[in-house]
Amino acid sequence: MGPRIGAVGEEPQMPDKETMAMTGTEDTPGGRASPDSQDLPPSVFHSIKFFVLCHSLLQLTQLMISGYLKSSISTVEKRFGLSSQTSGLLAAFNEVGNTALIVFVSYFGIRVHRPRLIGCGAILVALAGLLMTLPHFISEPYRYDGTSSGNMSQDFEASLCLPTTLVSVPASSSSNCSSHTEAKHLAVVGIMFMAQTLLGVGGVPIQPFGISYIDDFAHSNNSPLYLGILFAVTLMGPGLAFGLGGIMLRLYVDIDRMPEGGISLTSKDPRWVGAWWLGFLISAGTVALAAIPYFFFPREMPKEKQELHFRRRVLTVVSKDEDAPLGESPKKQGLAQIAPDLTMIQFIKVFPRVLLRTLRHPIFLLVVLSQVCMSCAVAGMATFLSKFLERQFSITASYANMLIGCLSIPGAIMGIVLGGILVKCLHLSPMRCSALCLLGALFSLLFSLPLFFMGCPTHQIAGITHQPGQPGLELFPSCMEPCSCPSDDFNPVCDSSTQVEYLTPCHAGCTNQAAPDKSHVSYTNCSCVTGSGPVQAGSCDSACSHLVLPFMVLISLGGVMASVIHTPSFMLILRGVKKEDKALAVGIQFMLLRVLAWMPSPVIHGSAIDTTCVHWAQSCGRRAVCRYYDNDLLRKRFIGLQFFFKVGSLACFALILAILRQQDKEEGTKVTCPGLQQQLLVSQPEKKPEESRV
Repeated sequence: MGPRIGAVGEEPQMPDKETMAMTGTEDTPGGRASPDSQDLPPSVFHSIKFFVLCHSLLQLTQLMISGYLKSSISTVEKRFGLSSQTSGLLAAFNEVGNTALIVFVSYFGIRVHRPRLIGCGAILVALAGLLMTLPHFISEPYRYDGTSSGNMSQDFEASLCLPTTLVSVPASSSSNCSSHTEAKHLAVVGIMFMAQTLLGVGGVPIQPFGISYIDDFAHSNNSPLYLGILFAVTLMGPGLAFGLGGIMLRLYVDIDRMPEGGISLTSKDPRWVGAWWLGFLISAGTVALAAIPYFFFPREMPKEKQELHFRRRVLTVVSKDEDAPLGESPKKQGLAQIAPDLTMIQFIKVFPRVLLRTLRHPIFLLVVLSQVCMSCAVAGMATFLSKFLERQFSITASYANMLIGCLSIPGAIMGIVLGGILVKCLHLSPMRCSALCLLGALFSLLFSLPLFFMGCPTHQIAGITHQPGQPGLELFPSCMEPCSCPSDDFNPVCDSSTQVEYLTPCHAGCTNQAAPDKSHVSYTNCSCVTGSGPVQAGSCDSACSHLVLPFMVLISLGGVMASVIHTPSFMLILRGVKKEDKALAVGIQFMLLRVLAWMPSPVIHGSAIDTTCVHWAQSCGRRAVCRYYDNDLLRKRFIGLQFFFKVGSLACFALILAILRQQDKEEGTKVTCPGLQQQLLVSQPEKKPEESRV
């Protein structure tokens, strides 16, 4: 007999859905009423609407701090001498801690105080952000030339062509190295990897526990609206991360310890390093502030009793299970339902069997594979697009981040919303959802084709870009003989008349500096330059800088088409697996996306970028950051990887559509055959029984 609901004297009866919703027991764990649901004093922390607001801000700041590293990836490479492969591994490392623990969310979901655990995770994320800034404070000031850190004013004189008899040859970086220096470099890199791991661990409880908390205590008809608002606000996080990066990278990295007399660099100089650490400091502070309210929310709050009457006018991308019977709220079933009754050992034993059962479903497997391919393209683009734009079109890191934050991220949000509109308003069946995914992948692929041809080759660099068979630094042997040019120095200058770039004024044979002006520096009496004309400090401008906006427009349109796939592919998973396995299928989907896409893709793209390098800087005898790339090869391999992954996604969606069509034909045959058999039996009763079989 169920609990007694109603006035005194009424017969005990089982509460229906409407009664449970009014008493605050619907969708609460175990169907019990929230504690003191009738006697709680009015408090903002007992309002699910306030929880939705707080959680939207928290997820916004969490994605901002998670995406900020991608906006400053090239700056971190230059500051600490990292290759693209190492920086890609660093960017992917936050998925390691997240993936290792996300499986146990189903086990601990109902056993813990969810708001407090969310708050603890957010505090850990904030501490990880602070830890990311530590390498800046324990490292020596940035040295953008061959001089000591306390003698920045000698930048120009140190790079001039001086006779060997008049000046001692500067010590190379290898001779300045020691075991302490190398150990300090490894410690700095290790701290960043540890911070990224903690960033992933802290983010484990935030989204799953927040969504389940909203779904448990919101009115069943308001929950889709709240989740739609939550995701809409959350999607702005990466855009804010790139916008913040665009602002912070305009500031010099050592803004807190500027040398006397200032610096002789501008943001357009290839040696410029922006204040990458300041963005982590600001993001960590916002996450910490957003975490404070979670320590005041109750473990369980009164069930929301009133439905929002304007919810039908608001488009929500996230909807409840449409396959549930009318008037019945979908409940967690399968492993998600029995997990609270299992011990940890039993949960670990049950999970692999359910995982294999889910993976044997062909539609689920193909949808996940298609999402893995598309996520590989998105992860590589998000990590290295800023660096690609800097190298391909000779723009600053700040400008590249602004373009991404203003064009690509809003385009992705529009695509997700558009996909939700089409699925919701057109009531798309699984077959039509797969057709929509196929069209989205196809158009995203088509928008990628022109990108192969939008760019320019690397301009000529003396001693670097040379004809095959010629030694690199011996391109101008006669003019460099009197000079004592250090091989590892980097202070590029450009001969604007011939568009030839030199590693240093010394490599151009320049002996004098003209009118020392921090914004416009030039060198004269250059023996390696035609007519001994002056050369300007900085790299030569790209002839393709005007193509950066059309390039970004095509990237954004391709992102819109790829994002349209998000909602219909998600619906294919929800409608393609058994009802009791839906919660687990979604969890497996996100786990596989992390393991197969978001973790390896940045490393794959970084390794491909490294293969296009034509000149590496050396640090303590090891290969450090790349100074120059073969732009044509860089464009072909970076865009080629994008094209490859999008083709894989397109092929998977084509197979899904073919399978669904075949299943529809088989179902049609099953429906038609009994009717045909009955018609034959009625119209030809005189036939023998064996002749009437169909």
